[in-house]
Amino acid sequence: MTHAAHDAPAGSPSNFLRSIIEEDLRQGRYAPRGDSQPVRLRFPPEPNGYLHFGHAKSICLNFGLARDFGGACHLRFDDTNPTKEEQEYVDAIIEAVRWLGFDWGEHLYYA
Repeated sequence: MTHAAHDAPAGSPSNFLRSIIEEDLRQGRYAPRGDSQPVRLRFPPEPNGYLHFGHAKSICLNFGLARDFGGACHLRFDDTNPTKEEQEYVDAIIEAVRWLGFDWGEHLYYA
């Protein structure tokens, strides 16, 4: 299989998400926006508690796909329950994402 500039390297694991991204890139679906990072993903935790294993899996999936396809993954805190949210949880989430080996660069948002 021939890979475009932003496709995952040959021999890398494949799954339905990678197949969808590869097809979108092959078709140039997002090329019209002229973005140097054609793949954009996000990890949107609510800072109302500590992360669990499922969060770690989502972090690795989203940040890993963004990395593999030359894109960006945004860390976006969802502010849906302000009475339960605390800075302690925000700090713990940031630390956990970094501990897993990922960085969002300047893509840190609060919604």
